[in-house]
Amino acid sequence: MMKADPEDHVLREVGQRLRTLRLERGLTLDQLSEQTGISPSTMSRLETGKRNPTLELLLPISRTYRVPLDDLVGVPETEDPRVRLQPRTINGREAWPLTRHSDGVQAWKIKLPYSTRPPQLKTHEGYEWLYVLRGQVRLILGTQDLTLDAGEAAEFDTRRPHWFGSANTHAAEILSLFGRQGERVHLREDTTSPH
Repeated sequence: MMKADPEDHVLREVGQRLRTLRLERGLTLDQLSEQTGISPSTMSRLETGKRNPTLELLLPISRTYRVPLDDLVGVPETEDPRVRLQPRTINGREAWPLTRHSDGVQAWKIKLPYSTRPPQLKTHEGYEWLYVLRGQVRLILGTQDLTLDAGEAAEFDTRRPHWFGSANTHAAEILSLFGRQGERVHLREDTTSPH
């Protein structure tokens, strides 16, 4: 017995997606044919699964519907996207990894306990962005000594001497994104929301 190829399942579902999109937009096969240059009979065979979709056929359909090719083809679900890694204790701080892979930018949730030990500034390769979730965080960056409140963020080159910890007798929590040198965190502004 031959094992089913997951790509076959993906291809079978393309036709239904194409039909659903066409009906949602209130188009007939003839109207869609005029807009894409694909014959109505070919479009019908695509929708019923009697013809395999090709890039030549999907590109004009994608342009007409103004949707990415991925939306037409669908991306097969290969793994559970949830990250369920266990917290670790690093230098007396409880840290939850929020990314699975060690390459690229790493995301962490870190609990910063109150400590009476004097700050020890360190330097290393990389770039860091941190966001205060709860409490207050003291950030020493070179000659700057800053206090960040919940909702504030900071980003810096970790080659500069730095240290951060709880700013008072209460624990603080942060989100930290850390990348290798040259990998800065790029936050995109949402241009679709009203100002």
